[in-house]
Amino acid sequence: MTQQVLENLQLATMSTNGMPYGMVTDGAIVIDSATIAWCGRKAQLPEEYSNWSRRDLAGRLVTPGLIDCHTHIVYGGNRAREFELRLGGASYEEITAQGGGIHATLNETRKLSVPQLVEQSLSRIDALIAEGICVIEIKSGYGLDSQTELNMLRAARQIGMERPVTVKTSFLGAHLAPTAYCDHPERYLDEVCIPALEEAADEGLVDAVDGFCENIAFSATQLERLFRRAESLGLPVKVHAEQLSNCGGARLAAKYNALSADHLEYANEDDIAALKMSDTVAVLLPGAFFSLRQSQKPPVQMLRDQGVTIAVATDCNPGSSPLNSILLAMNFSCILFELTPEEALAGTTVSAAKALGLSNMGKIKPGMTANLAVWDVASPGEIVYPMGFNPLTERIYKGQVSTKLAH
Repeated sequence: MTQQVLENLQLATMSTNGMPYGMVTDGAIVIDSATIAWCGRKAQLPEEYSNWSRRDLAGRLVTPGLIDCHTHIVYGGNRAREFELRLGGASYEEITAQGGGIHATLNETRKLSVPQLVEQSLSRIDALIAEGICVIEIKSGYGLDSQTELNMLRAARQIGMERPVTVKTSFLGAHLAPTAYCDHPERYLDEVCIPALEEAADEGLVDAVDGFCENIAFSATQLERLFRRAESLGLPVKVHAEQLSNCGGARLAAKYNALSADHLEYANEDDIAALKMSDTVAVLLPGAFFSLRQSQKPPVQMLRDQGVTIAVATDCNPGSSPLNSILLAMNFSCILFELTPEEALAGTTVSAAKALGLSNMGKIKPGMTANLAVWDVASPGEIVYPMGFNPLTERIYKGQVSTKLAH
């Protein structure tokens, strides 16, 4: 059992203590097994911990371990050709209509077994772990048949056993109606999607249920039949909302008290007010905005004004957001969406935890899981501003150093 005191460090606790980032200078953290037992100024360390093993962090900055709360990181194949088509002027909608996009990844993903899905995904997972990720959300949605949807979720669960990272799964069977059901999306939901959800829930594979509310996918009315079943199964929901147009996804999220509404480029004032009333987290995904070369930005100031919690994630996927860096997602959220560095760090710690329904992660405070990231920087803003540079020195997962980088 790990019992140790980390000392000679700066703390960005992300707790409300009246200081930006919840900063504590000349700090210390007490870890008891996998839990934070105490944190604060070293001078105030309780006597009961005075004889515990100590480790000097040489003045480095410690933050909560990072959380990527929206990914599609388990998939087969790639869509590099579509990248070329988009550069040539083709839109995401046009590519989808021609059988590309999600349909293309579906064809490749259906070919793979669970071990093959795990094998193809681990290098992407490892890259995120090396940037301080301790929790990652993984969606299904590239099968759109029962077997592949289940296999994607099984692969996600297996990743959580093969790597020191907490995996939260989201069933995204309502990603798109497959070709055989393109004119009958309600039949797809009733005949394929909802039965697959029920089977996945019976197997313990689902932590939340997601749906893509968009002109090229499902309407809010259609998604309600799925969300009603999720509700009856005791599963929370999430919504891909207002990414390419305003289709009522944000208000659907609010109606079902969703954990999060994600994207939100076309959300309006009424949408944001509804999210505030339901305490739904707004998850911003700058990787997709950047990759699709969108011009309509999410209404960040409106979110601030309404007091809606803002999270940030990679949206790592093979098509619209082939972004495999949470650090770059944080940087993009500042440059493209004008978040502050403090908002970006909160968006990948405390706010991301809320977007996944996690109350024991995302902050440095007593009782929280001891997921920590140690950075060779003097201030939190130095984590966010560089592009293509990783200042992480070590990652502590459930009290154990599981990633150590040489600098």
